[in-house]
Amino acid sequence: MKKSVQRFRKIVKVLAFYGFGYIVDSKLNNAKNSPENLRRAFEALGPTFIKIGQILSTRPDIIPPDYIHELSKLQDKAPAETFENMERIFIEEFKRPIDDFFSYFNKKPLASASIAQVHEATLKSGKKVIVKIQRPNIEEKMKLDLSILYKIVSLTKAKFLDTLIDSKEAIEELISSTELELDFKNEANNMVLFKKLNSDTDFVTCPDLVSKLSSRHIITMDKIDGLKVTDVKALKEAGHDIDDIGKKLALSYFKQVFEDGFFHGDPHPGNILIQKNKICYIDFGIMGHISKNLKNALNDIIISIAYQNIDKLISVIMSIGIKTGYIDRNQLYEDIDYIFASYLSTSLENIKISQLIQEVFDCSKRNNVRMPKDLIILVRGFVIIEGVIAKISPDISFLDVAIPFVKAQNKAEIFGNFNMYEVLLNSYMFFKSSLKVPKKFIDLSDSIMRGRAKLQLSHTNLEESINELSKMVNRLILGIIISSMIISSSVIVHSNIGPKVCNISIIGITGYILTALMGFWLLISIIRSHKM
Repeated sequence: MKKSVQRFRKIVKVLAFYGFGYIVDSKLNNAKNSPENLRRAFEALGPTFIKIGQILSTRPDIIPPDYIHELSKLQDKAPAETFENMERIFIEEFKRPIDDFFSYFNKKPLASASIAQVHEATLKSGKKVIVKIQRPNIEEKMKLDLSILYKIVSLTKAKFLDTLIDSKEAIEELISSTELELDFKNEANNMVLFKKLNSDTDFVTCPDLVSKLSSRHIITMDKIDGLKVTDVKALKEAGHDIDDIGKKLALSYFKQVFEDGFFHGDPHPGNILIQKNKICYIDFGIMGHISKNLKNALNDIIISIAYQNIDKLISVIMSIGIKTGYIDRNQLYEDIDYIFASYLSTSLENIKISQLIQEVFDCSKRNNVRMPKDLIILVRGFVIIEGVIAKISPDISFLDVAIPFVKAQNKAEIFGNFNMYEVLLNSYMFFKSSLKVPKKFIDLSDSIMRGRAKLQLSHTNLEESINELSKMVNRLILGIIISSMIISSSVIVHSNIGPKVCNISIIGITGYILTALMGFWLLISIIRSHKM
């Protein structure tokens, strides 16, 4: 409890200093709540908030592009833990000291991040490996910070205004993402599955997992001595064909997405190495999973772009989207039609597939249609991999590689999944249903002739229009009443009847006063509603 209170105070103090104090108290707003200040606040709050910022930077469905860009600058670096602390974690996991497994273990970390440290080592067998060990108590620290953020959001019902669309939803997403990142077994399973799915691809590989030395808090894998994919100079000196690497990189990513439905979610240059003419992916903490239906939808999207079939494209988007409110289908159709009309008017080599899909998702979000989470991760993956390919081989168009691949994939699926029994069964069912059409048509005609047919119409989202109409009618009636009171008061004053003050009728004067008050109230209500 003491730790929680102290940490709560520090979080509030730092957020307030950088202009985000209104999250806790609406009075604490000093107009400095810029994307850059949010990044600085996360850096000031330490490693756990740096990791939170990095996770948020992968979710363009939660935060706007300017915040995505700024949070992507967060460097996941932290002071190195002592070797004694890391060895203690190792002993807790495997009940034996490090020397029992390794002939050499570098006590100085190769890299030190917010969640884990990476050390070079050599097994007793002579194999060189990398050992990734989770920092002590990091799980407790991250869960404490996330629970504090969740309580702040829940108690204050705070909104990050321009920063976050739904702060509570964002925190819930962070909690689930963090749980996955803190369990290294997920990363180990991802690595094994990726290796299996790409075993038939000659030019793609990943490190082998040393399963006996991997657990919830430790991962041991082969050491990859390769060149960074964007180190063009070193790759050329080593005799590699840069254009060939670019094409293979695009093909490998499309295979992961459109064929396997399991793809690397963070393919930045630091996670892709070139070793012995093979593309080697590392770091499998963020992976995307696409169901068969979503995979088919993505195939349809690419084919629709290739054949410029806008109607098909819009129907696919509507089928996979998640409704979050009232949808004006006509407006959505016009918005998406405008986007694709502007893109399809240019040649394919000038189209950036990541930017195209991102604009469609943004348009859908504005029209209360949210795309599935895995597709959001995919868009980010497309953005990163497109950037990598553009850097090493600018002449290669990502979409030019995608379209032939998807077309070939669709042909293979059509003929590979052909089932004569299923075709005959569907043909029989269609023929059987067709025989009922004449009888149904006659039944419908009889119902219309006898007056028993009903046409049911349903109206949606009429409440707002009815309320506005009601306000308008009320104002009109009030205006008529005011006019009547002015006329009647004038008649009374002119007739000079009833009680008098200074020889003026009190009833007439009272009528004028009431009319003036009602007139002012009506005028103010019209101004406030911007209906003048």
